[in-house]
Amino acid sequence: MSVDAFGESEEHSGLLKFSSALFYAGSSFLITVVNKTVLTSFRFPSYLCLGIGQMITTILVLYVAKMNKTVQFQDFDRSIFFKIFPLPLLYVGNHVTGLASTKKLSLPMFTVLRKFTILMTMILEVFILRKTFPRSIVYSVVAIVFGAIVAASSDLAFSMEGYIFILLNDAFTAASGVYTKKKLNDQGLGKYGVLFYNALIIIIPTILASAFTGDLQKAIAFEDWLNVTFVFCFLMSCFMGFVLMYSIVLCSYYNSALTTTVVGAIKNVAVAYIGIFVGGDYLFSWKNFIGLSICMSGGLVYSYFTFSNSQAAEGNKNREELKIHITSDSPGKN
Repeated sequence: MSVDAFGESEEHSGLLKFSSALFYAGSSFLITVVNKTVLTSFRFPSYLCLGIGQMITTILVLYVAKMNKTVQFQDFDRSIFFKIFPLPLLYVGNHVTGLASTKKLSLPMFTVLRKFTILMTMILEVFILRKTFPRSIVYSVVAIVFGAIVAASSDLAFSMEGYIFILLNDAFTAASGVYTKKKLNDQGLGKYGVLFYNALIIIIPTILASAFTGDLQKAIAFEDWLNVTFVFCFLMSCFMGFVLMYSIVLCSYYNSALTTTVVGAIKNVAVAYIGIFVGGDYLFSWKNFIGLSICMSGGLVYSYFTFSNSQAAEGNKNREELKIHITSDSPGKN
């Protein structure tokens, strides 16, 4: 199996790569809307318990699918811990630092500083996955990071604690994406095995952390459990949590970890610009707005080069296969 300049397998068609990226972007946007409804509109008190519900849904859906032989992945044994490590630790770190940084930063600044995940992912792919990138991709990533620096330089609501948490969150996200790609390629767990065992391993520590911090008690005592609308939104969030995790793994499987990260950044275009006008915690400045726009432009340029080169590579491969086919059928001709 050959690997192209983007570090992606050429056996996957451009349509699969683009479709999986679009599926991830749509899933990420929808779960943002649903989570916002549960946590803000209904004021559900626990992020952790919502995450636990999403993990339980993932485990149940995949277990039932495995029992019905709809999907296949490795049965549990002691080797699973070594095969899946360090994904569970990275997931927990990503979740905790993400929540902490969300509380400390305005939504647009959170979105801007998350762009450093892209640079970190590229660096980790070079050192861990031994990938190389063409100049067009490197330049677009540099533009994204430059825009983030410009935007952050004018942050009038500066919070050192918030910046530390968001940069840690960037590092955890980048490492999680790269190691997910590595596990999909190296360990034989497959897409569904990575999802199932990652959720299975981290759910118990998450429940214990929720109980220790008092979040579990607050969630149990929540007054709207008899509200049909809230229950529907809560269950929808749990199901969308599974869909999001599946879409991330699927996008990473058909694309590179870097492409998955950039797609997530592009999805944040709508979130960032909406946050400028909605929320009340954004202090407008032209430097910040211009930097934000540079970030988004760089992300769109990256997407153009990635998927246009993918389509070109697929076309060249098809022409090469056709040429070989004609030659083999006509041995007497040049």
